[in-house]
Amino acid sequence: MANITTMIEWFNTHPTLVFALVIWSLIWKGLALWKSAELRQKYWFIALLILNTFGILEIIYIFLIARRYKVEVVEN
Repeated sequence: MANITTMIEWFNTHPTLVFALVIWSLIWKGLALWKSAELRQKYWFIALLILNTFGILEIIYIFLIARRYKVEVVEN
């Protein structure tokens, strides 16, 4: 219980930092989800959607995993 109280106090004393972390995470999550949807990788999409790693998993996915794949455009 003391840990939760300490965390709440920290959030109350550093609202700008918390806001910056939320924006940072949302940007990377959005980019990674867009890329995984574009590549039709549903398991990566689900993992990126559920897990919250403050952008770490998303950055790894974008720069290491997704670069191995290319999107093929089929024109009718």
